[in-house]
Amino acid sequence: MKRAKKKVFADFMSQKGLKSTKQRDIILDCFLSSDRHLSIEELYLKLRSKHPNIGYATVYRTLKLFAEAGIAREMQFGDGQTRYEHVSEGEHHDHLVCTRCGHIEEFENETIEKLQDEVADSRGFLIERHRLELYGLCANCRK
Repeated sequence: MKRAKKKVFADFMSQKGLKSTKQRDIILDCFLSSDRHLSIEELYLKLRSKHPNIGYATVYRTLKLFAEAGIAREMQFGDGQTRYEHVSEGEHHDHLVCTRCGHIEEFENETIEKLQDEVADSRGFLIERHRLELYGLCANCRK
């Protein structure tokens, strides 16, 4: 999976006439090794200790390239920060977002997906894409 995304990104860079750089490779490895929805700043801080020569602007531009290449998706969860998540072909999930601590949990539910399809079908609507985000308090914050 990781190797496939690296190939997608390498192919994208080649098509765009952009060079593959060591810094972009490091950022890609760090991004792909994370299972969180990372903001630019979070990824930058994660990289900074081992790679102080990688600047914030480089991380910003590289994440934008990941999104453009289709290996990352930009997400807004109402906290004013753009976060990035991995994109996997054919996979769909929704999000539970804690409004207190910011924890984001992914979930899949076939019943919800089926209900959305039924609602759309009953109105003659063809769904091309959708996002479901539920906002509230996570189990830890409810304690």
